[in-house]
Amino acid sequence: VLFGAFTRLSDSGLGCPDWPGCYGQASPLGAREEIHAAQTAMPTGPVTHGKAWVEMIHRYLASAVGFLILVLCVMSWRQTKALVSPWWSTLTLVWVCMQGAFGALTVTMKLFPAIVTLHLLGGMGLLMLLAWQAQGYERKPLSLTPPLRKAAWLLTGLAIAQVALGGWVSTNYAVLACSEFPTCLNGQWWPAMDFEHGFTIWRELGVGADGGWLPFAALTAIHMVH
Repeated sequence: VLFGAFTRLSDSGLGCPDWPGCYGQASPLGAREEIHAAQTAMPTGPVTHGKAWVEMIHRYLASAVGFLILVLCVMSWRQTKALVSPWWSTLTLVWVCMQGAFGALTVTMKLFPAIVTLHLLGGMGLLMLLAWQAQGYERKPLSLTPPLRKAAWLLTGLAIAQVALGGWVSTNYAVLACSEFPTCLNGQWWPAMDFEHGFTIWRELGVGADGGWLPFAALTAIHMVH
């Protein structure tokens, strides 16, 4: 999850513009000529040698996580007296496969904002599933009173909503739509905002609800809601 964030923030999501390899190769070493040609054509573009390595290391780490979850699933089913139901690890295995599919769509759909945000939420969901199972394997699992349990669920829901909004800010490049804090622009607490375009979920990067360019006021709306 951390390296996925680094991949996004270093703008390396298209460092290798195909999937699962890099120009059909297992690593950027085998794609040096293609990467060099792309970097020469666009020195500050999405494909450079550095970005290709960041993207592929993210994929290698994701593959390692998937393999370890497969091992966890097999070992869970082999246990005679499992502390945690093996169906949890099975769900986790299915989840990580879906997460890999969203990783592929992130590349093939050219950083489609909704897909990238769902990929982020999928990573957080995977982390939650593993944490849930880790608690089950503890000798003394965490115990909460009913009121505290309700408060924890409420806080979890709010945190997930805020993470989703943060992802929407990042995937739409709306981070600098407001250049001040806690106000937005020129001391304004309520600047001009376009919620219709900003929160049309199924659209391409930089495209508004009507198919034209995404207005700056839409980026401001995304930022301010976050």
